[in-house]
Amino acid sequence: MSNPFDRPSDPAKRHSAALTDGPDRAAARAMLKGIGFTDDDLARPIVGVSTTWIETMPCNFNQRELAQRVKAGIRAAGGTPMEFNTISVSDGVSMGTEGMRASLVSREVIADSIELVVRGHLMDGLVCLVGCDKTIPAAAMALCRLDVPGLVLYNGTIAPGTFRGRDITIQDVFEAIGAYAAERIDAEELHEVESAACPGAGACGGQYTANTMSTALEFLGLSPGGMNGIPALNRGKGDAAEKAGELVMQLVRDDVRPSQIVTHDALENAAASVAATGGSTNGVLHLLAIARELDIPFSIDDFDRIAERTPIVASLKPGGEFVATDIFDAGGVALVARELAKRELVHVGARTVDGRTLGEIADQVVETPGQPVVVPIDRPIKPSGGLAILRGNLSPDGCVVKLAGHERLSHRGPARVFDSEEDCFAAVKSRSIEAGEVVVIRYEGPAGGPGMREMLHVTAAIVGEGLGDEVALITDGRFSGATHGLMAGHVTPEAAHGGPIAIVQNGDMIEFDIEARELRVELSDDEIAARLAGWTAPAPRYSTGVFAKYAALVSSASEGAVTRP
Repeated sequence: MSNPFDRPSDPAKRHSAALTDGPDRAAARAMLKGIGFTDDDLARPIVGVSTTWIETMPCNFNQRELAQRVKAGIRAAGGTPMEFNTISVSDGVSMGTEGMRASLVSREVIADSIELVVRGHLMDGLVCLVGCDKTIPAAAMALCRLDVPGLVLYNGTIAPGTFRGRDITIQDVFEAIGAYAAERIDAEELHEVESAACPGAGACGGQYTANTMSTALEFLGLSPGGMNGIPALNRGKGDAAEKAGELVMQLVRDDVRPSQIVTHDALENAAASVAATGGSTNGVLHLLAIARELDIPFSIDDFDRIAERTPIVASLKPGGEFVATDIFDAGGVALVARELAKRELVHVGARTVDGRTLGEIADQVVETPGQPVVVPIDRPIKPSGGLAILRGNLSPDGCVVKLAGHERLSHRGPARVFDSEEDCFAAVKSRSIEAGEVVVIRYEGPAGGPGMREMLHVTAAIVGEGLGDEVALITDGRFSGATHGLMAGHVTPEAAHGGPIAIVQNGDMIEFDIEARELRVELSDDEIAARLAGWTAPAPRYSTGVFAKYAALVSSASEGAVTRP
């Protein structure tokens, strides 16, 4: 009688052999057989299929079906898939509430939980299905941290809603809230907008954070070229998922690791994609965090340098006209890569998980004739990218300002100071914000919030009231990718850590100077020092639980707001 343990181990089981092979691992195999795995299954490389499915938003809602297609692709290519899930927090649903504090915190929890499952079960490879904002960078962070062969697949954008003959997105709902508060629309119209904006599964449709990071991951090389951009409900999405399953097995066989893909050149490509599409300022935060996982020296100053030289070539909401389904119909984000390559603004030799270089993907793109979404680089929408890094006495360690969606390069006005987002929204709702003011929202940073809430509830309401071109706003919190107008976020050091934003008073004059890359409060160094000497840090908002742990461990936004021991 042959010995059932004499089968030689598959050389691609670089990790899982220690979990499944040999007589000493009989107990592990017994438990895995209890859920249906066979001896043949356990003799193959084990590949994790991580989902962020959750019933709190449309953004990740199609992942259960996509996971089955990924698993089919893995099996067809000779692997054994093991599906597991982690969490997600909807920015759009939680926006403007205490729940929004959980959003950025969830990025760390998602990355940690993926890491724990893959390390705990010695998986040989990994496919991460992602959707809403924080799931995308979290999956990339986990992959880089683990450095096992794998890829990230975005489950796709939502289709735009239709309201009175025009396309709308969730951004329009937030702005309608402000318009209703200003009595510019009635309750019936607000309800009609609300009911039309989100017609099905998929992540928010403009070049907000989800689609910004989906684009960035194709340029970074961790997502297969062209697959992320397929909309959530497009029939081709399932086929892409199956192909991703086959592809990960090739990565496992060839032992192609994220550290071979995510290089400094790749990070520069990803940053260029954010700039060229007028993408979310959150792209800065997330790419810095991904770089930290592989100890790649990449800073906010690199981002500024890249954005300054990179024209905007895609007209995407919120600063432009179109949504993610439109750029897919136009030919995909590879059109952006093609235009940037014409001026050597991307590193075309950077490799990607699908085996091609970014340059090859750009060369192979098929453009829809007459498409209006991506313009030739010699006739750009704007000559430089959609964001800039400012410094100055109000933000010595840097802050991020979004340039797409408005034309102002300067603003000077009196400060209107709020110590929380709620206090500011109440002032907006009561229509007490005045034209010319600089709204300051502080104690909303990574540690002070904690969680660095996005301010779309406030910024969209300001736009909805018709003040979008009349006021500016600064915060140590974040902005949604749907934000537009002259807004500076990620102000560092944050107020809770004694940054100068903590001592600004109502009426202090604040000046934005984009061309000089400066954000200043018109106070002398001595006055700032005197006020800081009399400043006392407020008590933490939370003394126990995940928020307290996060506040104690999180780094500055200028370093990606990553948690550290």
